[in-house]
Amino acid sequence: MIIVADTSPLNYFVLIREIELLPGLFGQVIIPHAVWAELHAPGTPLVVREWADSAPSWLEVRTASFIDPGIKLGVGEVEAICLASELQADQLLVDDRKARKIALARGLLVAGTLNILEAAALREMVDLPKAIRGLQQTNFRAPADLVKLLLDRDAERRTR
Repeated sequence: MIIVADTSPLNYFVLIREIELLPGLFGQVIIPHAVWAELHAPGTPLVVREWADSAPSWLEVRTASFIDPGIKLGVGEVEAICLASELQADQLLVDDRKARKIALARGLLVAGTLNILEAAALREMVDLPKAIRGLQQTNFRAPADLVKLLLDRDAERRTR
């Protein structure tokens, strides 16, 4: 399975102390160099920079052979989309709404932080309400109705 990630899912999983969900769900995760740089940027939370400084063996940094100048997004999103396309990735992990739309238009399957949390909850790898409470303590933003839907589905699943 080939998984390419943008910065934000990695950032949030480190912040909520659930980064090990990624290798648990996917094994190896590939990031482009721009994402690597964003994880080390001065404005990045210290805990994320420290994690990136000693990145685990399941995280691989690669360079896309072609960067599409027609994609008008941040450099991390652009490189992640281009690398995912080049590698014919099984999934692109990205939260940015515009990036998701562009990736989908290019035939990529996408998942964001909430999708990954729900997938992990279905496998009983994470306490979804606790993880979402953790996200709400960060600058993560999602529509309240989407969060409620995920929590309701999780509660229903756990009561079966």
